[in-house]
Amino acid sequence: MAEFSHYSEDGTPVMVDISSKKVTMRSARAVGFVRLQAATLDLINRKLLPKGDLFQIAKIAGIMAAKRNAELIPMCHPLPLSFVDVSIELDYKKGGVRLASEVRLEGKTGAEMEALMAVAIAALTVYDMCKAVDKTMVIEDMTLVEKRGGKTDISNHPELKP
Repeated sequence: MAEFSHYSEDGTPVMVDISSKKVTMRSARAVGFVRLQAATLDLINRKLLPKGDLFQIAKIAGIMAAKRNAELIPMCHPLPLSFVDVSIELDYKKGGVRLASEVRLEGKTGAEMEALMAVAIAALTVYDMCKAVDKTMVIEDMTLVEKRGGKTDISNHPELKP
C-alpha cells in the first residue's frame, strides 16, 4: 500500500509527514449551494427566519468550522490559518443560497479541506436555520474552486467566483 500517502507499508493509516516541506503561502477557495423555495428566500432576505439572521450565523459557523477542521477529518494537519472568510448571497434566479469560502495561511500543507469544511458547515447551518419553514432544501454543488501554493496550483472551476 506504499502508493497511498496515508497508509504505512503494512496497510495501517498514518498521517503524512510534512516535516521536511518548506513553509509557503497557501490559499484555497470553495463554493456550494443550498436550493430553497422562493418563500424561504424571501424570509431570509427579510431576516424573518425563526432562528435569526442566516447571513451572520452561517458565516460564523463556516469560519469556526475551517478553524476546527483537523479535529473532524482524521488525517488533516492542524493549520495556523491567517484568514478565513465565508460569503453568502441569495440567488433568486437559481433558487437558493450561494456559499463561498476563502482560506489563507503560511504553512507546509494546503488549505483545501478547510475551505471545503467552511462551505459544508455554512451550508448545513443554512439547512438548520431554514428546516422549520422549508422541507424541500437540497445542498448541492459543493466543490473546491482553487488551491494555490505548495507543489501544485489547481483551478478547477475558474468560472465560479466566490
